[in-house]
Amino acid sequence: MKAGLLTIAALSALAVAQPHRPGHRHLHGKREVVTETVMATATAPHAVVYVDGNGNPMYTSYDNGRKYSHPTPNSHARPWAEENTSAAPEETTEAAPAPEPTSETSNYVAPAPEPTSETSSYVAPAPEPTSETSSYVAPAPEPTSETSSDVAPSPTTEAPAPSSTTSETSAAPAPTTTSTNSGSSGLSITYSPYNSDNSCKDQDQINMDMAQLSGYSMVRTYGTDCNQTATILNAARANGMKLFAGIYDISNVNSEIDNIVDATNGDWSDIHTIAVGNEGVNNGQYSVDDVVSALGAARSKLSAVGYSGPIVTVDTFVAMIANPQLCQASDYAAANCHAFFDGTITAQDAGKFVVAQAQRVSEACGGMNTMITESGWPSQGESNGVAVPSEENQKAAISSLKDAFSDNLILFTAYNDMWKQNNAGTYGAEQYWGMYGNAPSD
Repeated sequence: MKAGLLTIAALSALAVAQPHRPGHRHLHGKREVVTETVMATATAPHAVVYVDGNGNPMYTSYDNGRKYSHPTPNSHARPWAEENTSAAPEETTEAAPAPEPTSETSNYVAPAPEPTSETSSYVAPAPEPTSETSSYVAPAPEPTSETSSDVAPSPTTEAPAPSSTTSETSAAPAPTTTSTNSGSSGLSITYSPYNSDNSCKDQDQINMDMAQLSGYSMVRTYGTDCNQTATILNAARANGMKLFAGIYDISNVNSEIDNIVDATNGDWSDIHTIAVGNEGVNNGQYSVDDVVSALGAARSKLSAVGYSGPIVTVDTFVAMIANPQLCQASDYAAANCHAFFDGTITAQDAGKFVVAQAQRVSEACGGMNTMITESGWPSQGESNGVAVPSEENQKAAISSLKDAFSDNLILFTAYNDMWKQNNAGTYGAEQYWGMYGNAPSD
């Protein structure tokens, strides 16, 4: 599939962004969630024109003072058609077309070293693959079961331990090589602590929700509002999970870090990664320079308070490929990718699609280790080409993703996010990406 990202400051310069759409994606800040979309947008300070693959205008949305999101509190449709209330960056960049997979079991491979078998997996410089077909996995002990197709993984190991350095070339996550994906060991999941009326869930509600997710190695959050870093960290620790903590508002990064410092009380042992921003470049909310600057400020402040784990920014795979500076300023490449928003990928092929895009991200970032920080499928909504939302297809997509990844994948999302709102780019599915339906606390 083609993938492209274009940002334009005037409506007269309509451009086509190639599918991808993991794009949509969900903006995950509270009440600000968007989803990566396969559509390209041209933005102006007060309007967004959506166009098809031939550059023909499809519809226009106007700034009404609110942000919309799709998956993510989660970020699904990123370029998803989120209304953009800020001017787009001046530069225009288009990602190169995605290479066609060479086999049905095409795996995530870094550009080097050269594989020694017909099909090898994504490896940090060696060891050599041990079988002709291998999967993208992180350095966790080998799972004990051969393959799991359930929607809910039951990993037996924790996520890889954070790196002990704050340098920009940190090797976390550090994938190794094994044979095909065995079970769901090491997989992670996203979670947002909001009730359907947008109010904040309390510790008891979060404990109830998180108890059902105890089989995962890590949980990802998107912001610090609702005191969620502290409450979700408490629940994660009780269930033997790490926390992938998010900073949503990078314009106030120092205050956001203060919230995280207070939540951890100086104990960083259960913080796997701290993410500064989520799809801000893809959404036109921030420039690449804004994000890189915020990463630098966060790195300096976090180092001063004793944090030595990975620090990254998260964006759509399209934005990462078009702007490798984002991953180069991070300790590893962190990209959201949703096959649903591409429109040409069926649920059964979601895993192959996401693996191919992870490989493209790694190559664009000079062979960096890559984590897919969001990927899932909606259970309800309107069809996007051959991508059809349904409970059956959601299960098929999750199974496909689990077959493609043994680690370095964060599934989106734990529960339906009824607090979110749909827009023209979310296919009526924004609230329905929850792998476990509605949250127990709802």
